[in-house]
Amino acid sequence: MSVFDPQKLSVNLIPPATFVQPVEGRKYTLTHSDLTGELFLDIGNVYNDKAINQKMRDEVLGEWKKDEQSQFTLMGKAYVDGGEFGETIAGIRFNIFKKEMVTALKGIVNGDLQFYKNYPKLLDAPIFIYFESTYPQYQQVFFYGTPRQYLL
Repeated sequence: MSVFDPQKLSVNLIPPATFVQPVEGRKYTLTHSDLTGELFLDIGNVYNDKAINQKMRDEVLGEWKKDEQSQFTLMGKAYVDGGEFGETIAGIRFNIFKKEMVTALKGIVNGDLQFYKNYPKLLDAPIFIYFESTYPQYQQVFFYGTPRQYLL
């Protein structure tokens, strides 16, 4: 992934999702090709489980959630491991996800620009990414700023 190239981003809206709805519960499935450097973004009411490579598990998932004060947050998840990898491999995966997360977020944000035109306030909503792991040192949540930071 590394450098975001908007020409290599393919976006797929999963009906009934549109660039207007849903807001709460809007889900992103971002996958990529290591061979071509292409990014594939699916936007819908559900994650695109068919796009996820169950052996690699190198996708980034995101969802718009509302908190108790009715403020929106983009909550994401990166699957580091579920116990199937040793600690060394989990550490490598963790570091790759951390290194590539900016590129992934650029793909998610820029792939949904029409949505942000309809909801410009969301450009300033916080982004939190949960790194899912069975190893405590890799199971962490990081703040990644706001969508506005990832606009091209």
